This record gives sequence, structure tokens and C-alpha cells, in this order.
Amino acid sequence: MIKLENLVKDYGNLRAVDHINFQVEEGEILGFLGPNGAGKSTTLKMLTSYLSPTEGNIQVDDLNIFDNSIEIRKLIGYLPEHNPLYTEMTVYDYLHFIAEAREIDSKKFKKVLKNVVEKCGLNGVISKPIQTLSKGYRQRVGLAQAIIHDPKILILDEPTSGLDPNQIVEIRELIKELGKEKTLIISSHILQEVQAVCDRIIIINKGKIVADGSTEELKSNLQGKTKLTLDVIADEDSLAKIVDYVHNISVHSIKNIGEKTFKTIIEYDSVIDKRAEIYNYIKKQDWTLLEMHRENVSLEDVFRNLTVEEGAN
Repeated sequence: MIKLENLVKDYGNLRAVDHINFQVEEGEILGFLGPNGAGKSTTLKMLTSYLSPTEGNIQVDDLNIFDNSIEIRKLIGYLPEHNPLYTEMTVYDYLHFIAEAREIDSKKFKKVLKNVVEKCGLNGVISKPIQTLSKGYRQRVGLAQAIIHDPKILILDEPTSGLDPNQIVEIRELIKELGKEKTLIISSHILQEVQAVCDRIIIINKGKIVADGSTEELKSNLQGKTKLTLDVIADEDSLAKIVDYVHNISVHSIKNIGEKTFKTIIEYDSVIDKRAEIYNYIKKQDWTLLEMHRENVSLEDVFRNLTVEEGAN
């Protein structure tokens, strides 16, 4: 349904998006992840025809972004990062204004309004000025304007930014419901947020795609290492040689924390639990094990690796 080909966007000498390629299938919920300044919002603005690419092409539903900009805009609902609401209007007046801008027939407006108000949970605030609403309800109004014309594609840029934990849960559940009937692209720098609702995740850094896969694939790849921390009374040289006896592990560090006591960090693939082998080796050496603590490498750790170390390299 959506295809980006060698997409580039330059702002003078600054390259914000650097030859990215990906496709989004109909009905897919795609998480578009990256740190601030990675190129997420610029990519989405090109996708919605708000910006023109410097190079490359975008196709939406077999329509070319250069030749069919107006037709593509009709297929897309968009909630920008900074929700552009006319706060002096009531919710009703604002949605009526958006409906007119979207060329929705006045005879259909009542039915359309009822639908988005129910979906977005706005029944209790429909007559209130937007400026009196909480941030959570303002996001709901933003979602309502994005879906009022029943678009095939919904693009949400940082939809839970600035919300408290309860509001985040509410908006997340609403997004899940919308994802049952539309193709969704959700941009965020919050990994857990994207993981909670998306089928697939793309990570972008410094304008380039550094990861692309299903949530489970990324979890498998990104959480592929286990760190095992040991506090053990042992001989340092012999401790370093544990890799010769317990295969497929690596000694990350050995730090002296007391007389013949060392804090050792060992890494290995998470698919195989090496704790029993390591414990048996320590017992065989007649060392004293004071503590053993396992920690899976988190998604946040891998996100940092991809967006800092990869970018630096």
C-alpha cells in the first residue's frame, strides 16, 4: 500500500533523510522509531505531502506523491507531533470545521460526528471549548480529526507525548482499536510504546534505517544477549580462563572488589542458559560463589546501541 524508494530530504547542507527504503502493507501497524532529530517527522511530512522529497519517490495505493498529491492526502489521516487545535473552538465546532475542510457532505456530518465521538470517547466534552480540556482529551480530539474522513491510512507522530501514565494507557487502547480497521504508522522515540501496539518496527537514526523487522524478530535480535554478574572468591587468572571450559561465553569484565574477590560479568546468547555450567565450574575449582545475578539485555540497551554506536560508526 505504501512504498518509499531511495527517499532523501535535504535542508540546505543538512541531510535529514538519507536514501531510505521500506514498504507498509495494507492493515499493517508499523512503528517508526528513533531518537529526536533522527528524521522521523520529516519522513512522515513527506509521506503526507506536506514536504516534497529532495530525491526518491513515494507511492501510496499505487499513486505517485508528485503527480497525485491531493488524492493521497484524502487517503491519509494525520496527527502531527504538535497537535494543531484551534483551542478557542468547542470540540463540536472544530470537528465541523475539519469535516468541511475534508469536503464531507453536511447531510453526512451528523453520522460521521457520532462515529468519531464514540470511537474517541468525546461524548462528555463535545460542547466544551478545547482550551478547557486536559492533554489526554486534546489528543483524543486530534485523533478524531485524523479519522473523521475515514482514511485508509492513519499516521500518528508521537501520539502519547506529554501524557501521564493513565492517559497513555487510554490513548494506547484507542490506537489498538483503530489498528483493527486501518493501516497505521506510529512514530515515536519510546520503544515500549511502539512495541505495545505494533506488528513491525523500523528504527531510524541520522536519516538512515538501522533496523527493520517484526516485534518478535527485533525482540529476539535485540535481546539476544544475557549478562551474568558473579561475585566470587577466586584466582583472577584462572577466572579469566573460564571461557576455555564453558563454551560459547565471553568474559566482559573482571573487577577486584576485595581480597581475592572479583565481580565478573559474563555474556552469552540468551537462547541457552549457561548458569548451571558456570556454577559447576566454580564448584569444581573450589571457589566461593557469593552472588550470581542474571540480566537480559533490554530493548532500551539495544535501541541505544543502534542509535548511538551504529550512528557513530
